[in-house]
Amino acid sequence: MPRDHRPVKSIRVLLAEDQGMRRGALALLLGMEADIEVVAQVGRGDEIVERALLARPDVALLDIELPGRSGLDAAAELRDEVPDCRVLILTTFGRPGYLRRAMEAGAAGFLVKDGPVEELAEAVRKVLRGETVIDPALAAAALGAGPNPLTARERDALSAAVDGSTIADIAARLHLSESTVRNYLSSAIGKTGTRNRMEAARAARQQGWL
Repeated sequence: MPRDHRPVKSIRVLLAEDQGMRRGALALLLGMEADIEVVAQVGRGDEIVERALLARPDVALLDIELPGRSGLDAAAELRDEVPDCRVLILTTFGRPGYLRRAMEAGAAGFLVKDGPVEELAEAVRKVLRGETVIDPALAAAALGAGPNPLTARERDALSAAVDGSTIADIAARLHLSESTVRNYLSSAIGKTGTRNRMEAARAARQQGWL
């Protein structure tokens, strides 16, 4: 629809997606909706809050796995810095742990990317009205999966171990003693039912706990 036929007040949307082609396609398709205007696009998670402060979107559509910073961490900061902006997580990874973390971060919705754009546009409208929108299959999976058993420090230690860092490197990065890091990793391995820290990190990521 031509821009001069838009309603007086369009829904202002910020779109965070690291794949440029997909980001452009989503922006184009959403922009064809009569009541939606994409006012900002970013490809990195550490750009989200800064751009939101400038563009003042009504709704932020955030991917989770972004360069620089995760969409979940950005969602938590948006809640504090731009409280009028509603957050809708849009991701390829429909993991139960991600859904729980998104809700804890204050997100108003969680959808996977394989749905039609018409459903996404309607989800944008719903979250702006104060409704919560969650993919039904993912909601059922999250209820069955139970809560994240890892503590914040165990998650930090596993995240630092993903790249194969040594215990000494992890301890320096987290400002902890090596024995404390070993304890956190050992506990995480036990909770994930795996044999070593790399398997534990992989299992935790598959569940959306990291």
